[in-house]
Amino acid sequence: MRKNRRDFLKSCCQLGAAGITAHLAHLAPITAQAQVLSDYKALVCIFLFGGNDSNNLIVPIDSRYAAYRTMRGPVALDGSILLPAGGSGFGFHPSLANIQRLYTQQHAAAVFNVGTLFQPVTKSTLDTSPLPRNLYSHSDQTQQWQSADPNGGGTGWGGRLNDHALLHNTGALPPGITVNGGNALFLAGQTTRGLNFSNAGSYGLSTFGDSTSMAARLTSLQKVLTFDTGLQLVSAANGVLGESIRSAQEINAALNSAPALPVQFPNSSLGDQLAQVAQIIAVRGDLGMNRQIFFAGLGGFDTHEDLLARHAELMTTLDAAVGAFVTTLEQRGVLGNVTVFTESEFNRTANPNANNGTDHAWGSHHLVLGGAVAGGVYGTFPTHELRGPDDAGDRGDWIPTTGLDQYAATLARWFDVPEANLNLVFPNLANFSPQTLGFV
Repeated sequence: MRKNRRDFLKSCCQLGAAGITAHLAHLAPITAQAQVLSDYKALVCIFLFGGNDSNNLIVPIDSRYAAYRTMRGPVALDGSILLPAGGSGFGFHPSLANIQRLYTQQHAAAVFNVGTLFQPVTKSTLDTSPLPRNLYSHSDQTQQWQSADPNGGGTGWGGRLNDHALLHNTGALPPGITVNGGNALFLAGQTTRGLNFSNAGSYGLSTFGDSTSMAARLTSLQKVLTFDTGLQLVSAANGVLGESIRSAQEINAALNSAPALPVQFPNSSLGDQLAQVAQIIAVRGDLGMNRQIFFAGLGGFDTHEDLLARHAELMTTLDAAVGAFVTTLEQRGVLGNVTVFTESEFNRTANPNANNGTDHAWGSHHLVLGGAVAGGVYGTFPTHELRGPDDAGDRGDWIPTTGLDQYAATLARWFDVPEANLNLVFPNLANFSPQTLGFV
């Protein structure tokens, strides 16, 4: 293995401030099921930060390729290097060999033209329909994708699923874990808070370089946290940090018995994140986890220039990390228990800018991977025509034909959220038909 298991698994589970937020005011509490589920299921979100150019993620290779080539100009991929997605009429980016393998095995799906929406919108209703707040803004659209609220709500849709998942776990830990070192709104629920992994082995603190000094420092910190200041805010913060340390210690104790990874993960941030996820899944029994949601991330997708070269590197990083993760799940016999899916704040324009890059757009294509996935392509692929029926402007800014609520609700239904509760988790789902898409 490239890394000693203990080196990268002993990580801080620091509760993020973003996880301590109020639930959306108009959502009622999720009702409990009478029977606790004892099987295991995990969702793994890989967020592609910056706005992934999904026009080159999956490309038509049939008679529609000519329109794609004309539309994309110097940022078009040559048809001869695309990786065919079975007989679907589409091909994957040439860097996605592992994704193509999974698709061939019926363990991968592509979901077309997904975006943030209050309700279905067409070009003819674009000027009269309510639209998400601040389209094309990185921060706003990231928040909306993670919350499934086009107004940018205070809780994440993964956190709202975890409020439900809590019913099915026997351990004391929250079911949501962020492994990309940041505070993710995605895992902020009404009653649950996501754990945040960062700074291996140091509980988020700088180490002194030896275990004895570090242990002394940690003991001193724990003593400080027990002081009663009389200030409510300080006491609450102390409680959060203290709970974080206890959670980290519980996970680390379980991870000490985790088996060695069966394959070498790539030397990348996403590779490390998915290796951590794989090991936490391996000790799910020790942690009392029957339902878990993980949030991982890969940055660099704001490709305003030199799209082809930069995007190829990003796709290679994504594919290598996913390949190692899926192979690990396969060899451990749990591929059918884990579903991986992508999110990104928006797509990019279909035609290039002056720097052979692309700019902020709207509806985008996404990948769903796992043993439970019904392979194939889902949703409606946009007409590749600038100023055409699916273009919100004049640069190939696709009006979404699948709402984020439909995409997320399909994953939630597989996660065993009852049908009756889906509309409580996703505030605008009732505006769409069908409500779930059947890809898992």
